[in-house]
Amino acid sequence: MKRIVVKIGSSTLTAGTSELSRSQIIGLVGQIAQLKGDGYQVVLVSSGAMAAGLEALGFPELPKFIPAKQMLAAVGQPRLMNIYSDLFGIYDLKVAQVLLTRLDLSDRRRYLNARNTLEALLGQNLIPVINENDTVATEEIRVGDNDNLSALVSNLIEADLLIMLTDKQGVFTADPDRDRDAVLISEVNGERIPDSLWKAAGKSTSETGTGGMYTKIQASDLARRSGTRVVIAKGSAPEVILRIVSGEPLGTRFSALVSNLESRKRFILAGPKSNGRITVDAGAEKILREGKSSLLPVGVVNVKGEFGRGDTVTIQNEQGLEIAFGLANYDSESMQEIQGRQSGEIESVIGFSYGNELVHHDNLVVV
Repeated sequence: MKRIVVKIGSSTLTAGTSELSRSQIIGLVGQIAQLKGDGYQVVLVSSGAMAAGLEALGFPELPKFIPAKQMLAAVGQPRLMNIYSDLFGIYDLKVAQVLLTRLDLSDRRRYLNARNTLEALLGQNLIPVINENDTVATEEIRVGDNDNLSALVSNLIEADLLIMLTDKQGVFTADPDRDRDAVLISEVNGERIPDSLWKAAGKSTSETGTGGMYTKIQASDLARRSGTRVVIAKGSAPEVILRIVSGEPLGTRFSALVSNLESRKRFILAGPKSNGRITVDAGAEKILREGKSSLLPVGVVNVKGEFGRGDTVTIQNEQGLEIAFGLANYDSESMQEIQGRQSGEIESVIGFSYGNELVHHDNLVVV
């Protein structure tokens, strides 16, 4: 296990009050800092922008409609980031803000851009702090809640583990606030989540939260089908993140149904194919078939068809046999200019660079 996504809900950040709980937040920050020190890569998906906005404005009475919520997010998001920046700074760690919408994760070009950005941030030992871009998102492009956003991010970066922290111990057979006989469900392993779990899941009761246990189950199902294990647990439990990572059976655990590799293959193969065809020489074919390398421009002998960055292209050998599919890191016009050249020449030839690879190893499926 190398890559972890931690999602923190508003109820955890406020410790059940109307204000952000600095003491609770610094405890969570300290745990993430320890994971970083142990060599893990951590992405933080954080709610709390509206709560921070309400606090900053003195808790005004506002109408419950979208522009008011977007206004609160606009006020609260920089305030929340300042808190994270200050607290992670105690441990000499730097954070980076990433705001996303559903469009960023459904459009292939924007998906590839978002993935590359997060990979670059993690490669620089930074902690990406992700939230939905609430200030500009319309209903058509909203994810709608940070639970599902955390699952989509887990798929984006191929996380090994998603930890969703909330004000409940996990998923129960009924609402534990109303039913004393409700029992905590420790594991969910089946292909299909039982109807009883969906029925027992309640909606959000928080004024500043947008999710509930229903969206957490929904997000868990999405993440586990993308190759990520999921744990839903109580955010205020002592050392909860570290205990989960160490393997302690806390909360409700969802087993991954596929591997990250299988999930990535499905994404690449299931999407629409462009008419782009890239012909490679024998040396590049051999390396690609071994499954150990990206496609570099030096091994390309011909580029046909029109395609954009992020489109799925077919890679073939000089005899015309298809050997792989992958997501193009450059459009067809750029590839035609840099084919056969060394990677170090890319920027000087086309004036910019998205990296040394025409198709990155992580976005390539050998057939």
